[in-house]
Amino acid sequence: MNTIENSAPNPKAVKAADGTYFDFSPEEIKYLTLLSKSFPSVATASTEIINLEAILNLPKGTEHFLTDIHGENEAFSHVLKNASGTIKRKVNEILGTSTREHERQELCTLIYYPKEKLKIVHRSEPNIEEWYHLTLNRLVKVCQNVSSKYTRSKVNKALPKDFSYIIQELLHETEADPNKSAYFGQIISTIISTGRADAFIIELSNLIQRLAIDSLHIVGDIYDRGPGAHIIMDTICNYHNFDIQWGNHDLLWMGAFAGNEACIANVCRISLRYANLDTLEEGYGINLLPLATYALEFCSDTDLEVFKPKMKNSERVYSAKETRMIAQMHKVMTVIQFKLEGQLIDRNPEFGMEDRKLLHRIDFEKKILHHPDGCDYELKDCDFPSIDPRDPYRLSPEEENIMRHLRNSFVSSEKLRKHIYCLLRHGSYYLARNNNLLYHASVPLNEDGTFREVKVQGRKYSGKALLDRLDTLVQRACRKPWKEASEEKQHDIDFMWYLWCGPDSPSFDKSRMATFERYLIADKVPQHEEKGWYYKLSDSVEICDMILREFGLDPEKGAHIVNGHVPVKIIKGEKPVKADGRLLVIDGGFSKAYQPETGIAGYTLVFHSRGLQLVQHQPFESRQKAIEEEQDIISNTVLAEWGSRRLTVNDTDKGAELREQVAELQRLMSAYRCGIIKSKS
Repeated sequence: MNTIENSAPNPKAVKAADGTYFDFSPEEIKYLTLLSKSFPSVATASTEIINLEAILNLPKGTEHFLTDIHGENEAFSHVLKNASGTIKRKVNEILGTSTREHERQELCTLIYYPKEKLKIVHRSEPNIEEWYHLTLNRLVKVCQNVSSKYTRSKVNKALPKDFSYIIQELLHETEADPNKSAYFGQIISTIISTGRADAFIIELSNLIQRLAIDSLHIVGDIYDRGPGAHIIMDTICNYHNFDIQWGNHDLLWMGAFAGNEACIANVCRISLRYANLDTLEEGYGINLLPLATYALEFCSDTDLEVFKPKMKNSERVYSAKETRMIAQMHKVMTVIQFKLEGQLIDRNPEFGMEDRKLLHRIDFEKKILHHPDGCDYELKDCDFPSIDPRDPYRLSPEEENIMRHLRNSFVSSEKLRKHIYCLLRHGSYYLARNNNLLYHASVPLNEDGTFREVKVQGRKYSGKALLDRLDTLVQRACRKPWKEASEEKQHDIDFMWYLWCGPDSPSFDKSRMATFERYLIADKVPQHEEKGWYYKLSDSVEICDMILREFGLDPEKGAHIVNGHVPVKIIKGEKPVKADGRLLVIDGGFSKAYQPETGIAGYTLVFHSRGLQLVQHQPFESRQKAIEEEQDIISNTVLAEWGSRRLTVNDTDKGAELREQVAELQRLMSAYRCGIIKSKS
């Protein structure tokens, strides 16, 4: 409590009844009066201070970072369940000296997949009651450990309703206590004798998964290539604490939901390229019938070699007839995409993407492309009957009908709406938290290392201001139906496509997206996509420090940048750790489509109270093998930064908020004690 000399009071100071002045401004008194409604006395305010000070000294919660999931729902689910090895590490620490390795692995599999594992146990275990006793005791020990870094209140909120009281008792009692040994043992025995052991094991295993990770960070690219992006989104949207930094593939789907036809065409083309129709049809109810009907008729005699789908990622087995039908649809949609992108580029000359308009450069008679780089290239396929060489970017009436149906399906899909709104509520272009800066791809730079200016609706932005501006644009583009589009709204919707593939887009940052060249030109030279200056300069400590400071983080205090987007090709000698540990690139090939190029199955990052761990994963075979053969993902720690002391909540951004609350409550207590605010008791 600050007192001021009576002879020279601060003009904003308040005079108490005894004539003493106290340094409370009228604005602060107004705020403290509102605060007093929640804490109406010295006792309630002091109790809350005690509570907050105690929380500040708890160990920091574990943060889990994943990126570039690309629809691989089984691998994603497994990494989420095992918390990138965190649960296995806990089990080994707790039971390592008293159990064999295969017993610990069996317990881990049970925690990851309790329902499925219990079915196997019931078929193979000769003495199920003995197994129940042993397993329940082990699970309780693991649960006691993972819950120990949280307050009782937070743990209680996570408890399953049916077993809340029982789990509370087991978590805070132990067989080692001679006064409670019989009590503890009887709880376990009664769970078994009443036939509730299976249900209890399932709930306890799910609770361990829940408590192992305090917060989940998805650093972009949930969608495309893999078969289950909609399943992944269901899991994420129901997760207890998460955030998302949008990747260009996520923004593509968001643009499709906003009604951008070029985005819709790209989404459909990619799904057809990877034979991933389940996400479109079953996941989001997208009506592909008009496309299929037109493709079967219009492409019946055309060459389809270039458009054969990549089947390795597909969970379904397609017949030769079905595969041909997908190839026909793929070809039709690719042509529609090139036409729509040409229209969008003409509509937005400020995008500077004239070089991506290539249909008018085709010589259909000679089957060559007069490329913007000045060379002529032979085309692998030039049989496009729906392209009018005199007006190559005009949609035919049949193509317009296809797009009308597809647009209506995308903007009216309730499941897609739910997922896009989840991306909007919990997502952003970047996140700065606990001295880590997260963004999917880049912060655009110039050759000299300065922040690159990018024009958005006539104004130029760079650095943090650019990403903040794009946050607003994305929210505005996706929040209202496309039918309500004003001229400004239409620009926002068009810009969603630029964010997907524009050369200065922070979520892409390459010279071009060479889709046309990869499909139709055999020569590798025009297929090259030159990376932006960020990727050439970000190995510099000075550049990373500049970026960190731009977003308010201090590199001298161990700040990191975490991003993905460009897979780290281990087989070519690339490293995920750059700029002396300042930059961590955690895209290493989660998607099966990338694994032949990268040699691994991705990276994840774990940041817990003892330090930071970058984990490298080998390919995940299948959920079935993980359950039946207890095959966990083989993971290796490639970077570990251990602190000199264990981090607490006090060291986090949340800790800063709690310290501010403590200071406010202390001021409230001062106001009570000097009578400026009247106590309610």
